[in-house]
Amino acid sequence: MFDFLCEIKAQRVVTDDYMLIQLQAGELADQARPGQFVHIRIPGLEQSCLRRPFSIFDAKAGVLSILYKAVGRGTEMMRSLQLGRQLQVIGPLGNGFPLEFDGIPLLVAGGYGVAPLHFLASRLQRSGVMLVGGRTSGDILAVTEFEALGWRVAIATEDGSAGDKGFVTVPLVRELARFKAAGQGVVMFACGPDGMLRAVAELAHKNKVKAWLSLDKHMVCGVGACLACVQKLRREDGSAWVGRVCKDGPIFEAASIIW
Repeated sequence: MFDFLCEIKAQRVVTDDYMLIQLQAGELADQARPGQFVHIRIPGLEQSCLRRPFSIFDAKAGVLSILYKAVGRGTEMMRSLQLGRQLQVIGPLGNGFPLEFDGIPLLVAGGYGVAPLHFLASRLQRSGVMLVGGRTSGDILAVTEFEALGWRVAIATEDGSAGDKGFVTVPLVRELARFKAAGQGVVMFACGPDGMLRAVAELAHKNKVKAWLSLDKHMVCGVGACLACVQKLRREDGSAWVGRVCKDGPIFEAASIIW
């Protein structure tokens, strides 16, 4: 884990609500693994003890890329930061997705849940299917980036403005049935709202498919000290325990989560 001052190398608008920021992060970026996250202190909010956690969208050649949505005071201030400004960044934090497995990778994202899945897709040895869901077409992100990596992309929006109308589980059910009919094994990876993750876990159980989920909890310290992001979990022997999402996760196998 590193605590670095990282210089802003680029910042661009993705859509009206979403931004992509790139930071010169040296070893922090080089050691990051898909599924891990960083904690950032936002300039102008130094009096606040709370850093902001962000999933890693990409990391290569010492540059860390973060996809974020302006949803509050901190991210609104982050959106206005100029090139050359330095941000205090702690990371990489948490564990990552497994990179070695048997089966075709099937990625499922809701909104900016595409961030860690894009990093994952860029590091896997084989491409698969990426399912992206959102409330509207404006919440559908990184489609061209996944396609450039050789992934087939399917979309669902709640208002029907792009792709299937409904939740991302609509194309997910279809894809699971298609792979089953073809006799092909899959492994699912998902990141998004809790409701979506729970639905993915239920479909994984129903279809006897392994799924790895990136849980989204309110992370205050990011290193497991404050116990603000606890999650009830199940061991292989069936006994329950309480884990810290920031330290023991944020990636967990779906079967181990007690909802």
